[in-house]
Amino acid sequence: MPSSANSSVPARPEPACPQPAHPQPARPVPGALTVAVAQPVCAAAGRPDTVSENVARHAEAVREAGTRLVVFPELSLTGYDLAAPAVEPADARLAPLVAACAATGAVALVGAPVLEADGRESIATLAVTGEGAEVVYRKARLHGAEVERFAPGEKPVVLELDGLRLGLAVCADAADPAHAEETAALGIDAYVASTLYGPGAAQAERRDGHFRDRAAAHGVWCVLATCAGATGEYPDSSGGSGVWAPGGGLVVQAGTAPGELVRAELPRR
Repeated sequence: MPSSANSSVPARPEPACPQPAHPQPARPVPGALTVAVAQPVCAAAGRPDTVSENVARHAEAVREAGTRLVVFPELSLTGYDLAAPAVEPADARLAPLVAACAATGAVALVGAPVLEADGRESIATLAVTGEGAEVVYRKARLHGAEVERFAPGEKPVVLELDGLRLGLAVCADAADPAHAEETAALGIDAYVASTLYGPGAAQAERRDGHFRDRAAAHGVWCVLATCAGATGEYPDSSGGSGVWAPGGGLVVQAGTAPGELVRAELPRR
């Protein structure tokens, strides 16, 4: 999978014969991209098997979703643990998630710290398919203690999937209107963000306002996967993953509980 500023994800693979014993590959509605946003239970930070536990929950969510695209929160593979070791796209622990994507024909956007070829580290979005995983985006607007370890991504990114152009964001990116403006200038159908918001009504209002405003300002779909419950250094987080229509209307939204998943269809124009 290319990982340039205009990346593309390969078309859905043909199922192997004989058919495996799991749900059939998702069939996209004509003219629409099916998408799910997931806020899985996050394994406790610092355990030897944290990534493996989280991968298992991601794989379960992909199979449950039955959609072409499944979006997960910021640093979803490790939890928001700024000391967590970097995850290689070729890490063997990702195999169950790769298998789930192969079985369902899905593309999963997941979050992890990654090590760059020049020795820097980034907070990244990885695209996982039945063929493997690749870094497709690096968080541009670092926040708080993140700057002590990570380098910012240098430019907005558009990921093309089944004819739709998806602008990618991670957490504080989406809080900055300039990031959405720079991304929308590349020509996008949807602004897709993986985030973490703290608990409470004020954070929920802030979260929803960000995505309602981005959808209204740019006339695009906004897709949000955000953490729920404990994640890494956070004892709690907001939940409320959802999808907003062009113009800012809320289409669907999860509650505050970890483990929830909601689906929507993004029509092609």
